[in-house]
Amino acid sequence: MEFGEGISPLIHQRIRTMMLALDQEGLDGVVEYSPAYRSITLIYDPLVTTFWQLQEKLVELYRKTSDIILPTPEVVELPVCYGGRFGPDLSFVAANHNLSEEEVIHLHCRPDYFVYMLGFSPGFPFLGGLPEALHTPRLQSPRKKVPAGSVGIANGQTGVYPIASPGGWQLIGRTPLKLFDYGRGNPFLLSTGNILKFRSISEEEFDVLAADS
Repeated sequence: MEFGEGISPLIHQRIRTMMLALDQEGLDGVVEYSPAYRSITLIYDPLVTTFWQLQEKLVELYRKTSDIILPTPEVVELPVCYGGRFGPDLSFVAANHNLSEEEVIHLHCRPDYFVYMLGFSPGFPFLGGLPEALHTPRLQSPRKKVPAGSVGIANGQTGVYPIASPGGWQLIGRTPLKLFDYGRGNPFLLSTGNILKFRSISEEEFDVLAADS
């Protein structure tokens, strides 16, 4: 299901209301559904329903979403230690925009970031709201291993690596919190629709929080 073009809070509001409607309705034959920036992917069982039957039900369900009131977004604060051993690309991002490293940190921490979706790896948040002054190209050659918790920038997006994995984003810092943990009842720290706030911390605070997490 496609809801518009580009990345915008209005389009994603439509997606969130449709996701809530799907949660409440439980359409026969629908096995799974997941949101993206401007769409919802649905997987269905063709032995239970057909494409055309499902399309008709989805259109009917979408007409009812105007009556749905979305809950107030949960605000999640994420502490980040910027630069140094945790943010090897902070100096490049700063130089690329003729900014100081402190200005980059300030600009990155200022917005309220909307969590549009989780993907790429378990719990990886795709965020909207990165200031245009920080839009920075990806690395020309991706790293083979990016540490878990690394905060990066790629073009007009910023995100956080929940697990160690390859990646080509410009790394500017790292959080000591675990975005994905099998041992928790809910393994994901973030959810679609959350508001994410970054908070700059020192290496000493990083070590203390890492020991507790």
